[in-house]
Amino acid sequence: MRSMTGYGHAVRRTDDFVIEIVIKSYNNRYLDISKNLSFPLVPFETLVDSRVKDVAARGHIEVSGKLHILRSSVRVNVDEGLLDEYMRAFAAIEGRTGVKPMLSDYLSVDGLVSPDSELSSDIYLDAFTAALDEALLMLSAEKDREGEGTRSDLSRLMDEFEASFASIESRAGELEAHLGSLLAEKYEALTGEKGNDSPLFMQELGALLVRYSINEELSRLRVHTAEFRRLLGLSEPVGKKLDFLCQEMQRECNTIASKSQLVEINLAVVSMKDNIEDIREQIRNIE
Repeated sequence: MRSMTGYGHAVRRTDDFVIEIVIKSYNNRYLDISKNLSFPLVPFETLVDSRVKDVAARGHIEVSGKLHILRSSVRVNVDEGLLDEYMRAFAAIEGRTGVKPMLSDYLSVDGLVSPDSELSSDIYLDAFTAALDEALLMLSAEKDREGEGTRSDLSRLMDEFEASFASIESRAGELEAHLGSLLAEKYEALTGEKGNDSPLFMQELGALLVRYSINEELSRLRVHTAEFRRLLGLSEPVGKKLDFLCQEMQRECNTIASKSQLVEINLAVVSMKDNIEDIREQIRNIE
């Protein structure tokens, strides 16, 4: 189990530049990656997406990549043939006007001075990749650490849920007996007869138990809690599946509450629903 929140940071330094990577991860229903990279690092956005997907299944991931130049490695080329032509032209102008050309006059000439065409972002690739991988490793470790803490909390909350569930199971027969007793009292009050041996009474009792019995809900809850425990032990992303199970468990609890005529069962249901809300709150933090 892994948390969706975490932080990673790494720096790579060379004689010419420093690359700093900061990664922050927040809760989000889907995987959403945002990138803020210095301009020379922009070509590595696809690499960032690929690496992040290896360590995150859900969450909003912010990746910041900053490049700090310590010593420029840019090489500048001068078109000497073009320079000679402009020197002759500027000399002629000076001879006629007496105005000396300035350096800015030369620099304003298109194509006279240009950076080395072979220079590219590739010179930063190795350092960027190393820093990115280190930051992601730190992020992944933090997500694992927080995820294990969440797993412990979820296990504790499920223990409490199952304790209330066991209490309801032990009173399921009591609920049916209570319903039978209520029906017998009503039957006797209306007919003046005991209904225990009356076919009509037994028919009504059967219909009442079918309508208000909670055995089916208990059976489904038993299956859901077993599946919850199984998913809790997996290392793969299970947040969405656990959230779906919580919805189903909430539905069964609501049905039990609507059927129950016993205060003890209703109180146990309130406790179970409270546990489910706490569980769903925790699940929002995991992948």
